[in-house]
Amino acid sequence: MLLLKTLFLFALTAVAEIVGCYLPYLWLKAGKSAWLLLPAAASLALFAWLLTLHPTAAGRIYAAYGGVYIGVAIVWLWLVDGIKPSGWDLLGAGVAILGMAIIMFAPRSA
Repeated sequence: MLLLKTLFLFALTAVAEIVGCYLPYLWLKAGKSAWLLLPAAASLALFAWLLTLHPTAAGRIYAAYGGVYIGVAIVWLWLVDGIKPSGWDLLGAGVAILGMAIIMFAPRSA
């Protein structure tokens, strides 16, 4: 159960971060409305808050979160940007997620 909760929370955190960065990208690169900066700021605030919900050391959370972020970004590439990930993209994301699992779920004394 802890595994599923952790992965879900990381994935939700990654989506909040990606949305918070993608909306300003749309404003700057695609000529969309500057009003997109308001939900972008809210999304980045949500991202920061979600990182605080994990029950372990902040440094470990940030390190492990990076692996999940990579995986979610590859899914974003496919679903939102419409670019099918290459085998190398998928391999890299898999390695990053494996790294996250090692960091988060390795046995520890403290």
